[in-house]
Amino acid sequence: MKIFPAIDIKDKKCVRLVKGDFDNKTEYKMSPLEQAGKYKDHGFKNLHVVDLDGALTGETINLDIIQEIVSKFDLKIEIGGGVRNFESIQQYTDSGVEKVILGSAAIKDKNFLKEACEKFPNKIALGLDAKNGYLSVSGWRENSNQLILDYLREVNDYGTSRLIYTDINRDGMKRSPNFEETSRVADISNCPVVISGGVSSIEDIKKAKELNNNNIEGIIVGKAIYDGDIKLDELVKELDA
Repeated sequence: MKIFPAIDIKDKKCVRLVKGDFDNKTEYKMSPLEQAGKYKDHGFKNLHVVDLDGALTGETINLDIIQEIVSKFDLKIEIGGGVRNFESIQQYTDSGVEKVILGSAAIKDKNFLKEACEKFPNKIALGLDAKNGYLSVSGWRENSNQLILDYLREVNDYGTSRLIYTDINRDGMKRSPNFEETSRVADISNCPVVISGGVSSIEDIKKAKELNNNNIEGIIVGKAIYDGDIKLDELVKELDA
């Protein structure tokens, strides 16, 4: 089970949102670079990064921060937030990230997802963010009328190399992930699935490992780290357990 500690960047700072609400955010003192270094020092190998400025603007606003993290630390980074064209994907892959996460642009235009997977083999992760079973787009400010499982069946053969499933109602709430729905997604997905949204304690990590679903690759941990509910020393033990 891969563990992806999270860094959400807004205005050059580490922040966390509640249910994706930009008006309900917490800013943290540590810079994204310092936080990445802290994860590296504790022995983590993977990192989940979201450019919240990018999610709002559709531009790679914090590319310089990502480049600095990649150059200083040997971390496998997945990055998302407002990636809506091939140029942005190219910028991120050139900077050395492992995966580029496509969300809104892929949901609104399936051909963009298909072409991205062809142009950047093994580099594209698909971010599916759901509220009550329906996909949300544009920084979670818009609900689509697409059921998540229906959409997944349509794009399942496009060549996505990772799927990140987030239950928006759980995100930032620390009420435990939606394991049941994530397992349903993993059962039909042609690529490995990462659990996202709502991790509240080390018990959630253990429960994720106990799912025994071979298609669940890992889990993202964010707010619970920043708020001190999960200690990094405790979390890193789950990498080896």
